[in-house]
Amino acid sequence: MNKFIFFLLVVFGSFSVSAGNGGWKSLFNGKNLDGWKIHGTEKWFVEDELLVCESGPDEEYGYLSTEKFYDDFELKVEFLQEADGNSGVFFRSTFEGTKVSGWQVEVAPPNHDTGGIYESYGRGWLVQIPDEKENILKMGEWNKMKIRAVGGHITTWLNGQQMVDIEDEKIGEGKGSIALQIHSGGGIRVKWKNLKIKEL
Repeated sequence: MNKFIFFLLVVFGSFSVSAGNGGWKSLFNGKNLDGWKIHGTEKWFVEDELLVCESGPDEEYGYLSTEKFYDDFELKVEFLQEADGNSGVFFRSTFEGTKVSGWQVEVAPPNHDTGGIYESYGRGWLVQIPDEKENILKMGEWNKMKIRAVGGHITTWLNGQQMVDIEDEKIGEGKGSIALQIHSGGGIRVKWKNLKIKEL
């Protein structure tokens, strides 16, 4: 009996360790850009175990996309905007150079709809955030964003507060990568950490 109990403890202990992360996986290893692909000439690099995006001399759009495609998922990211801070988190997105087909959860300076959803080279804004939620973004500080995508149902949160919740048939048909953006115009620098995804 004692040996059997010991066996159960070992089995369930191993299961607890393996399941302890709740299915979350890191997209960024804190060392390099393994698993990611750069689109364009803007700067993407690792500094102090943080992922940094920065405008380059061309001051054009730039993207860093996962090599893997993700369909239904929950995604957590933390970002700190320095300088302009105009960026974004794309999902179910594909690329031809720096032309992107997909959807962006906005990361932008104050009063520019961080957490809203925009369709690049398509319908434009699908949903902007309410004006009363513009104060949730903390410019110059670390912010936590969460995105949940299940079929065409997309929900976003910023610093623990829900920003938008929509159903969209076209999004539901989309396939592609997770990606981060550098907006055109220059002067942009954003730091990222704790990029984690759970496939659903």
